[in-house]
Amino acid sequence: MTYSTSLRAVCAAFLLSAAMLLPGTTAATTTAQALTPTPTNSPAAHPNFTVQVVGKGRPVLLIPGLTCPGTVWNETVAHYQKQYQCHIISLAGFGGTEAPATTDKLLQNVRDQLLVYIKTQRLSKPIVIGHSLGGFMALWMSSTQPEAVGPLVIVDSLPFMGAIQNPAATVEQVRPMAEGMRQQMSKGSANATQQRQMTASMVTDTARITQVTRWALQSDPATVAQAMYDMYTTDLRQDIARIQQPVLVLGAWAAYKAYGSTKESTRAIFTQQYAKLPQHRVEMSEAGKHFLMYDDTQWFFQLSDAFLKQNTVAAK
Repeated sequence: MTYSTSLRAVCAAFLLSAAMLLPGTTAATTTAQALTPTPTNSPAAHPNFTVQVVGKGRPVLLIPGLTCPGTVWNETVAHYQKQYQCHIISLAGFGGTEAPATTDKLLQNVRDQLLVYIKTQRLSKPIVIGHSLGGFMALWMSSTQPEAVGPLVIVDSLPFMGAIQNPAATVEQVRPMAEGMRQQMSKGSANATQQRQMTASMVTDTARITQVTRWALQSDPATVAQAMYDMYTTDLRQDIARIQQPVLVLGAWAAYKAYGSTKESTRAIFTQQYAKLPQHRVEMSEAGKHFLMYDDTQWFFQLSDAFLKQNTVAAK
């Protein structure tokens, strides 16, 4: 597998290779600097991620996607911090953060540590908002311990990345391809130009492209490669039947036109993969690429606000 082939596979699988290339102040970085939350509790309790807490109200966990630090949610936090207590997750090894001591069972460790965090912090059924890898993690947490979390907002993610092109694919069938991708990407052979080209297929705004590219280039290659491998070889399509909470799924399709996708064909993938999820609604952005909170902000907040308001009231 060549590096360019692995990049195309990642794009086709909604995996976000994220963020900032060059130093400089943009609208995006100004907002990032304006929010300076302080870390909460001891990182030793959850070595695979750090947490920052901003705001007051019902707790919300915000989990970023592949290579993105928690600051990817800065605008979302600014929007919600007066109504919700935002617990902003940054995964170890992404966006310039220190890499984890081991990548063995990487995402499973993240899942388990997040569930322990919810328990030790005494968070009562927190809302979980997750983008890409973060959305996958939200589904995995909720299907593992349905009683632990509240409503989910899933931003452009699926229960099984490995079955996007072939709905009948199994983990064992996908594993050889995933292993090849892991080996290639762990070498960290992407340069700034390649990374920026890939990011441009996932983000529209030029400043955002620079931001997301920089984060990707600052990420630990072995950690990114293992996270991708874990997602490709974990099939949650049956497990999500255990999720008891309402789920809002926000999907994108415009970024995948180059691969022959249409809104209808992409929606069909979402519908099929989420078929076992009891309470869910799928909405498709008309123009947003993978980073929907950046590309289709008004739409993202309009749908998320209504969903959270409805289900927060219903939970009382």
